[in-house]
Amino acid sequence: MFKAFRIALLLVASFLVAFNAAAWNRGEVDRFAVLPDGATNPEGIAIDWHGNVYVTTFRSTDLPGEVHVFDREGHHERTLTLAGSTSALLGIAFHPTTEDLLVVDSVAGSVLRVDPYSGATSVFTAIGGGTLNALAFDEAGNVYISDSARGIIYRTGPTGGAFIEWVNDPDQLGAIGFPRFGANGIGFNKDESAFFIAHTGKDQIFRVPVEAGVPGMPEVFVNGVNGADGLFLDEHDNIWVAANQADEIVVIDKDGKVIAKLGDFGGLRHGAPVGLLFPASLARYRGWVYVTNLSLDAGNAVDSPWTRQVTRHTISRIRARIPRVPD
Repeated sequence: MFKAFRIALLLVASFLVAFNAAAWNRGEVDRFAVLPDGATNPEGIAIDWHGNVYVTTFRSTDLPGEVHVFDREGHHERTLTLAGSTSALLGIAFHPTTEDLLVVDSVAGSVLRVDPYSGATSVFTAIGGGTLNALAFDEAGNVYISDSARGIIYRTGPTGGAFIEWVNDPDQLGAIGFPRFGANGIGFNKDESAFFIAHTGKDQIFRVPVEAGVPGMPEVFVNGVNGADGLFLDEHDNIWVAANQADEIVVIDKDGKVIAKLGDFGGLRHGAPVGLLFPASLARYRGWVYVTNLSLDAGNAVDSPWTRQVTRHTISRIRARIPRVPD
């Protein structure tokens, strides 16, 4: 009888371990697409209304910047060469009301309006200086742009042009830490009562209270997101954040509790990352979250020996599913 009791205990323990492991199941990371030969570090990502995926690349050259376009099956459709731009393209997004394709030219300090077929550009807004990074929108169509160097969030209208410094807090949001980027991914909650900002170097998410479109002071919402980079908020106000130094997607609920950690790095295959490697930006479309693997050698980071070996750059995707965590 004692032997049977021990076996029963072992079975219960095994079940609990398996159940808890399933609750924190990181999911299967699919390789959605491989960038063409010669294409460098993919950074920003946007998806149009037909499911086509647009990706910016970050290059340390004097050549114009590139946007690579893939169909919904991951086949490379075309490369847009943005004449007059620099090669340091970061944020990219389709304006939710005008449907303009907007691309952040970080070095030039501007946001470009881009023809999604020809790559022809015009200036949407010219801020100058700093390190412009990510884009976000409110219900009125106003455009928000993060500055990772100066710790500023700019706002301009739906058609661009003149801008204001909507949030200016270099002490809280300026560049510091590792990797040395400040304000990065940005976005509103559903009722636009709060605006969230990822701070990469501090591993923090900031919350800015908003009343009638007027921002309050940034306050720390959560700590410990290792290399907090791009983010978006879902319909439940969960924040999905790319943790570029942990090679994972962290999902945080509206109370600041982590409810999922998704994806991981699985080594290299033929010079291309398996899973996530320095994930930078993410976008959701029809049950999937698409992620750019920036694979950047940030200098003496834990994954730098891996990023230095990357010869083919990839886009990954993972099911937009949050595993159940037991109380």
